[in-house]
Amino acid sequence: MRILLSIKPEFVKKIFSGEKKYEFRKTVFKDASVKKVVIYACKPVSKIVGEFSIDTIIEDDPKILWKRTHDYSGINEAIFKEYFKGKEKGYAIKVKKCEEYSQPFPLEKLGIKCAPQSFMYLN
Repeated sequence: MRILLSIKPEFVKKIFSGEKKYEFRKTVFKDASVKKVVIYACKPVSKIVGEFSIDTIIEDDPKILWKRTHDYSGINEAIFKEYFKGKEKGYAIKVKKCEEYSQPFPLEKLGIKCAPQSFMYLN
């Protein structure tokens, strides 16, 4: 099973370069069979640009999550804290292996009209 995640282009670049090995989320999918993430780069790119396999998903208090992941977070602590402000728990999806598509394509090619706010399951 795969999911589609909307990710800001600046973070997509860091995922593909290996600088960012964790994708942070306030909520995460419940289906344990999900093994791959299809990456939709938000505006101004607005295309599906690649995918990555999931190594593991860490669920923890944001303070502990930062301590465990900051070396490969691809973001600074201020951005992290702002994102998880007021949250008692957060998630870090660890990137196992990623692939950047040579030909990015629009959502419509998968029959999707608009990008998901959080995530979307794909068949």
